[in-house]
Amino acid sequence: MKIFVLSLTGWLFFSFVTLSPLPEGEILDLKANTHKFTQVVENGDKPVIVSFWATWCVPCIKELDAISEVYPDWQEETGVKLIAISVDDEKTARRIKPMVNGRGWTDYEIYHDYKGELQRALHITSVPYLIVIHKGKIVYKKNSYTPGSEEKLYEIIQNLK
Repeated sequence: MKIFVLSLTGWLFFSFVTLSPLPEGEILDLKANTHKFTQVVENGDKPVIVSFWATWCVPCIKELDAISEVYPDWQEETGVKLIAISVDDEKTARRIKPMVNGRGWTDYEIYHDYKGELQRALHITSVPYLIVIHKGKIVYKKNSYTPGSEEKLYEIIQNLK
């Protein structure tokens, strides 16, 4: 019965999702090296979670903290990769690295959308904003965070295996 429900959930999920191509854009890592977004999100046939966040965004921090607690298990079971991309502007960008280090987000790949290219391309008007990429296509988008929403995210990731 559980397999049937999971299969039905997966079928319903993919029935209503329009696959979107990946946007182009350059992002910076914490050492100020430039990377192409499309290369950073490569993960073979395994899913990638991309969380757009900001240092001043309390729900963003809560979401990344919640995922941080379960991420090693998710990675082991599904091969998922998590990328956290800050949308901080010039004034607050200097807070990114200290916050990442202070919160212990060492399992994530952290980048900065320093030009706002991805934010514009994905029409992100508020954070947290989360996308799931699978086989080079965006298969899920979510705006905002509520406690426990990481459980639904995990179900989506499991259905992409």
